Amino acid sequence: SPNTLNFRKENSIYLYILKKCRFPCPLKFMNEELRIQDLSWKPEGKNKKILENISTVLKSGEFYGIIGPNGSGKTSLIRHIMHFLSIQEGDILLSERSLKTFSRKEFAQKLSLVPQNTNIDTDFTVYDIVSMGRNPYHRFLESNTEQDKLIIEEAMKMTGCLEMKDKSFRELSGGEAQRVIISRAIAQNTPYFILDEPIAHLDIRYQVELMKNLKEINEKKQITIIAVLHDINLAASYCKKLILMKRGKIFSEGTVEEVLTLKNLKTVYEIDFNILKNPTNGKKYYIPE
Repeated sequence: SPNTLNFRKENSIYLYILKKCRFPCPLKFMNEELRIQDLSWKPEGKNKKILENISTVLKSGEFYGIIGPNGSGKTSLIRHIMHFLSIQEGDILLSERSLKTFSRKEFAQKLSLVPQNTNIDTDFTVYDIVSMGRNPYHRFLESNTEQDKLIIEEAMKMTGCLEMKDKSFRELSGGEAQRVIISRAIAQNTPYFILDEPIAHLDIRYQVELMKNLKEINEKKQITIIAVLHDINLAASYCKKLILMKRGKIFSEGTVEEVLTLKNLKTVYEIDFNILKNPTNGKKYYIPE
């Protein structure tokens, strides 16, 4: 409740959000830092480390883009955050608690994943898929409550999926399917969205639409988004912070301006870049020479 959050008068805008938002209040997610400490990993039977001494703090409410060339460790880092890979060295903590100590249900209430591959080989409807986002909050075979149904509907509205709620997931285009999976993550109502190359198989229209949706979710719900991205320009246009990786290490992190310098780009990608500015909106574009 607001009384337990120690609101001050200048936080009245958040009280308004609390009253208007159908989702559980996004303020409960504030100050839940995700801390990665000295994370190193190498595949079994291999001598070379894929991740080496990764340490960073991912602060709540930010939109992070993880970028870097193939083989730099981006997906391996995401897979560790999501516990798909066991931690060999170091640790990952959420609010100073190791993720290794979370039960599966607790974990699913804190982090949601939007994978690169959205193939679901069953004849579920779009509504069924989005409804799965509420599973971490129920006992086995427990039905959705009226509040759950409102959350599911609101999640579908945010990504424009409501009009196709009765369609089979198998019938959807790649862009439509990705929006449905985003809706499922929204309905899961976690403080962290983790996305592994979410735009890799989408055409340019759906790439832009998806990035706009993510930015809106980040700004409206204060959900922390961590996305592995290959497109430097889309990352620069929509992310608040960037993490640039090279050979299993964080080479640079910070704002777009701090990370995407000509020197950093040359060192990491091993090619020269030009930085151009769009005369209409002032955005910078990074073009390989």
